[in-house]
Amino acid sequence: MRKITLKTGKPMMALLAGVALAGAIGLPAAQAAAPMVLTQAPGYYRMMVGSAEVTAISDGTVTIPLDQLLTNTTPAQLDKLLARSHLAPQVETSINAYLVNTGTHLVLVDTGAGKLFGPGAGGRLQESIRAAGYAPEQVDAVLITHVHGDHSGGLTADGRALFPNATVYVNRHDAEFWFDPANKPRAAENQRAGFDQAAEQFGPYRAAGKVKTFDGAQELLPGLFTQPAVGHTPGHTVYVLKSGARELHFWGDLLHAKDVQFAAPDITIRYDVDSPAAARQRKAIFADAARRGYLVAPAHTPFPGIGYVRATATAYDWLPVPYTALQAR
Repeated sequence: MRKITLKTGKPMMALLAGVALAGAIGLPAAQAAAPMVLTQAPGYYRMMVGSAEVTAISDGTVTIPLDQLLTNTTPAQLDKLLARSHLAPQVETSINAYLVNTGTHLVLVDTGAGKLFGPGAGGRLQESIRAAGYAPEQVDAVLITHVHGDHSGGLTADGRALFPNATVYVNRHDAEFWFDPANKPRAAENQRAGFDQAAEQFGPYRAAGKVKTFDGAQELLPGLFTQPAVGHTPGHTVYVLKSGARELHFWGDLLHAKDVQFAAPDITIRYDVDSPAAARQRKAIFADAARRGYLVAPAHTPFPGIGYVRATATAYDWLPVPYTALQAR
């Protein structure tokens, strides 16, 4: 082979030899750019709480206009709080649900939005449950924190129960409010669609006698307790998992916008049925979580949505759990 010299004076022999060697051993040819994948990993994250296995399940995300939804605030305050986290008022919000395997029960806390928000916004719960190694048919109890579409919308699809072997638990006051169509005309205009959604979502389970209501604080299943947190809805409930010395509190919609409401818990949202009561509950539970140091799992903090509340000089802050290699603690 005749030696070829580049303008730089460097021989090209080594370059040609390298190309020949790559072809001989089957290396792929270099590309200017690989195609983009543009998908996320399957939406689950698993950790142990005592001897219970908890799997955060993603129903996906939805983008919401916080400047149009948050109340008891001002545009200047909202912009300032969001800017601290490099956010604008249009925020992509997680929709989280949680599977709890106690060893005797497989329990799902909330069910996501189903098809209610349209394509590309939520609706991934079933896919995420299967990716996590479970089947919806294995779920024997569904705990609904409250009757809103993004928490109970994944119960059914096209009139069919998606968790056919599960009993659905819901607070009595939420059931009496949302299951009674006579309440619809008296509700705020932006909440009236919830009555029709509740009839559709719970219908197959009610027809099969698989909806159970409860009231107050009690142990629903071994290691799983109810804690009333009314305000956002008349029966909004926090569920508490206790295993060994550890606790995890499933908050539902006690919190909607972590970058805003941890710093300013008095800020409320249009979806509250009773906003002053919702704010009082939020402040009391923030204080308790910060003081006692237990895990919490809000439905709309960035996935997987499990962490701790830390008190600051003026309010509170959010500490997401560090990654775990899934060892019981």
